[in-house]
Amino acid sequence: MIVRMWEARAERGRTAELVSWVCDTALPEVEHSPLHISSEVFSSADERVVVISRWRGEPLPLPEPPLRLVARPPHHWDFTPVDR
Repeated sequence: MIVRMWEARAERGRTAELVSWVCDTALPEVEHSPLHISSEVFSSADERVVVISRWRGEPLPLPEPPLRLVARPPHHWDFTPVDR
């Protein structure tokens, strides 16, 4: 399993719009993949939006958000579970 963390900083006052874009536009574009297991969306008080998605193989990238919604380009990192 691969876990992808995607993070974007919303433009000031646009966190709710960015969350709506993620939920209504971005995630529906990747959730149809048979490799997709699940996704969760989080927001923070400092205007960040994070998506944690789980995949059976190579994750599909989220589309680029509208420039008016983000203060900088999104970043993403992939993780694999650690046996402990």
